[in-house]
Amino acid sequence: MADTLDEIFGLQKSLEKAMNLERYPKETQGKISALCTAIIHEAVELQRTTNWKWWKKPAEFDEAAAREELIDIWHFVVQASLELGMTPADILNEYRKKHHINRQRQLDGY
Repeated sequence: MADTLDEIFGLQKSLEKAMNLERYPKETQGKISALCTAIIHEAVELQRTTNWKWWKKPAEFDEAAAREELIDIWHFVVQASLELGMTPADILNEYRKKHHINRQRQLDGY
């Protein structure tokens, strides 16, 4: 798993080097804010692949389009992780800590 995340992080770093970052914020807080905005918009695009509008005639679910939008979200999440100086090991550690909290919440009737 860590090898997979290492590869994803490496791919994102190489993409970042290829991008024109003139309009990208310079400070970490601005970068995180911009990335949050991108994540929100990509999440809306992912939601649009579903039949969430109960007042509309349902359309066939396009799983390929949903996967593409989900990967767009991953790109921005990985970039935010990089901006915060996180490594794949950090991601796993933080995930485990939060997972433990979430499990305990469920046991406590959260």
